[in-house]
Order: sequence, then structure tokens, then C-alpha cells
Amino acid sequence: MPSAGRTPRCTPPSGPAATGSVSPTPPERVTRYAPSDDRKGFSVESTDLAAGSNDPQALADDAPLFAAYLAALDRRSGVRPWMTPGHKGSTALTGATVDGDLALAGGVDTVKLRHGYLGQAEARAAELWGADFCRFSVGGSTHGNQALALGVARPGDEVVVSRTLHRSMLLGLVLAGLRPVWVRPTIDAATGVPAGVDPDAVREALRAHPAATAVFIGGEPSYVGTTSDVAGLADAAHDAGVPLVVDAAWAAHFGFHPDLPPHALAAGADALVTSAHKVLPAYSQAAIVLARTERLDAARLGRAMDATATTSPSGQILASIDACRALLARDGEKLIGQMLDSVAAARRRLAQVPGLQVLEGPGVDPAKLVVVLSGTGAHGVAVEEDLIAADYPVEMADRDTVTALVTIADAPGDVEAFADTLAAVVERHRGEPRQAHAAASWTVEPETVLTPRDAFFADAERVPVAEAVGRVSAELVAPYPPGIPVLAPGERVSAEAVAALTEAAADGIRIAYAADPTLRTLDVLRDR
Repeated sequence: MPSAGRTPRCTPPSGPAATGSVSPTPPERVTRYAPSDDRKGFSVESTDLAAGSNDPQALADDAPLFAAYLAALDRRSGVRPWMTPGHKGSTALTGATVDGDLALAGGVDTVKLRHGYLGQAEARAAELWGADFCRFSVGGSTHGNQALALGVARPGDEVVVSRTLHRSMLLGLVLAGLRPVWVRPTIDAATGVPAGVDPDAVREALRAHPAATAVFIGGEPSYVGTTSDVAGLADAAHDAGVPLVVDAAWAAHFGFHPDLPPHALAAGADALVTSAHKVLPAYSQAAIVLARTERLDAARLGRAMDATATTSPSGQILASIDACRALLARDGEKLIGQMLDSVAAARRRLAQVPGLQVLEGPGVDPAKLVVVLSGTGAHGVAVEEDLIAADYPVEMADRDTVTALVTIADAPGDVEAFADTLAAVVERHRGEPRQAHAAASWTVEPETVLTPRDAFFADAERVPVAEAVGRVSAELVAPYPPGIPVLAPGERVSAEAVAALTEAAADGIRIAYAADPTLRTLDVLRDR
């Protein structure tokens, strides 16, 4: 798989520890991991027989927030709270949906956060990633992207943005009032997938827009696992005197195994957001924002995080981030190594299917399992439906690609069984081979007429889609997954964009965020 630049190799996490950080305490327990016989992933044997089922990997000694959450669970039966949450710790009314739900304030910590468990956990994460700023989020990488947009630039600033961005980053531009200068990814002709963002393209954009104040790279690695030369991107940004911000939602594992690229901060980026609930086993919505603040204002980043965060954060989600950090620090290389071995074995199995192309090699995340179906003639949505029927739902499928997310929670035998099932399903849907076709998210050239913020707040009207061509879009429209905009507020609606979206919908792809997901109509700005 060709890359848009060199792919940095892994270097151990390094850098200054966070001010006031708490140095992790090495665990005294000796643990041994082994694949389980069922679908639960890993089993563990520990010399500490007192470790309860709520801490199966014995992480609490090095996870202050997680330990506080476990202690709060233990004492919950004797507590009669007169505060939120309204379920009061009871499952009698809404059942298992609220089991284990504890607020950070008044549940895991005191209402006044007297113990500072969250700050202790964030300091340990900052130390692990080599950052001097760290905040946990219960709003996913969506929250982190929007906070970084608010924290890095000012209303009216031009910023260079890769058109691999997730919709959350685009809406961050709306919130912050930023003016995007788009840089498109390189497309690999053989597979139709993005091969990364070329640092030279970023340099050219910065030369053409010398007033730009930051570079935002969305989706690094991409939804299909392709990677950019982050070190080269950092050099391009820093040579122009501006920070590099990376949406590394899919890269929480980067930097913690010698066969992986370094994480974005180690490669030179100034800030990153990553999801702890994708490759790592945290609760849904769990994310981390990390930064080195030589080129950024840490206080402003903190205000931006606070401005866009809930004031009632889930202690359960936050504690799961702390637990994941402790697991990554102690056993990350071992668990990631097993995951990489499982993916490599699955890739070898799937490469035996005639016409099926497996994304691998330089410029591809070794943990990602992605196949290109065009050479088999099989349709990705049909393959996905059969996989769902076989109890193997996948992360993404479009006409030409299927993306399966393998994590450190997957047992090798489960990955092998999935690969066998995928191979059989592809054979069942085999047809006439075709040319790979790049998805609309990667190919449509945007024409910006207004800033996203100006268009978002402008007067709009709904018109038949044929009449929308040539008008200015009032809405964000994206195939989902991956959630990368084909149309954004302030962009001219082109016949190419409408055709690409219509084709995607006809192929069974969900068209997200449009007021009319059938695409019979579009919301456009009223003519002035």
C-alpha cells in the first residue's frame, strides 16, 4: 500500500511529565495472560486471590480513579443519596441500563471533588504519553476535536485542514468560527482508499495562506487504517510557525509496540485526541485529549474543554479510561503484540481468497483488518448483511471495502473464526470483478463560498435536490461510516457531490446528518 510519505517507526513514549503528576506505582502482582476458550477475550491468573471480579486484571493499585470507582461500588449499598443521578443506584425502575452508573461528583469523589482522583488519573496519562496537558472526556473524540478547535485558534483565523476530517472537527470549525483551507488526501488508485495526507501539500497550503494559524489533520490513521507521515506534517507546520493538531481517534494503541508507528505527540504533533473505547477496552464515549503546550496555551485548552463538556460526567466512563491507561502502561506491548499476531494471521488467511485484496504494508496500521472486494465482484453491503446474520457485525462496509475492528479484547481464536467466515461470505457473493471506486468522502472537491460558521447561522430553505445544484449548502451531509463530509455548510452544491451521495445511498450506505436522509431535498442558503 503506497503512502503519502514515510511511515515513522515506533519510539517509546517520552517527554516531560505533567506538572504535579503522580508517578505510577509498579504493581507487585505477577500476572500471566492466556487466551480464553470463549468470546470474552483474555483470562488472567493472579497471585493476588483477593482481586475481585470488578478488577480482573488487578489494575487498581496503579489507577487511582478506577480504584475510587471500585470503592464507591463496594459502599453503594449502604449509601442513601439525595442528589443526582435520579435512579439513586437502583435498577428497580430502568433495569440494567443504569447498573454501575456513578457520577464523578458525589459518587466516585465527593461533590466538591475533594480527593482529586480525576486529576491524579489525568497526570498519569500525561506522563505515559509524554504530554504536559491531559484531560479525560466522556464525550468521545467528538468533544476533544471541538474543544481543540476552540482552544487553538481564534474566530476568523484561517487554518489548514485535511479533508479526511470527521464531522466533529468540521463542527468545531463552526463553533470556533475558523476559515478552513482544505488539503485533500492522496488516493491510492488500486484500492480507492486514501493513502494519507502529503506533507508537501500542507507546506503548499501554508505558503499560499501565510496567515494560517494552525494545521488540523483529521482521521489519522484513517477509518480504513491508512497513515500519513505525521513527523513530516509536524515539520511542515512548525516550519511555518504554527501548531499541528491530530485527530487520532483510532490510534490509542500507537506508540506502545515496536511494530506500530509512534503516537502523534512522539512524532512531533502539538496536540491529539484519541478514543479509549476503540482499540482499547474503555466504556463507549471515553476519550483523551493530550498536548505539549510549547505552541499552545494550556489554560485556554482547559477552558475550551470545560466549555464543551457536561457538568455531570460519568464516573464509570472516566474510571474506565484510567483502567485502560494502567493496562496499557503495564501490559500494552504484550496485549498489542497478541492483537497484531491475530490480525497478521487473519490477513494471511484472507489473502488466499482469489481477487480479495488485503490492505497491509507501509502506510497501513498493522492492527487494522480491511479488505478490498472489487477484485471478487462481491458487494460490501451484501457481505456485511451476511456477516450480521452470522453474528459478526463489522465497523464499516461500502461497495468495495469491509473494515473489521480488532482490539486487545479479541481472542486469537475469535479473529481466526471471523476471517474464515468473511472468506466464506465473500465466496458466496462472488461476481464479476470490477475496478475499485473511491468513496465520495475522499473524492469530491469542495468549493467554499462562506465559512462553515456563517453558513450555519444563515437563513436557509429546503429545495428539491435537482434545484440545489449551484446553491450553497446549509447542512453537513456525509456517508456514515466514516462520517467524513461530502457537503459542508458554506460549500457550493455540485452535481458531482449530489451524484456521489445518491450513488452511495443506492449502494445501501447510510447518508447521515442531512435533514432529508432520502436526498430528495437539500437545505441551502436563501439567495441574497
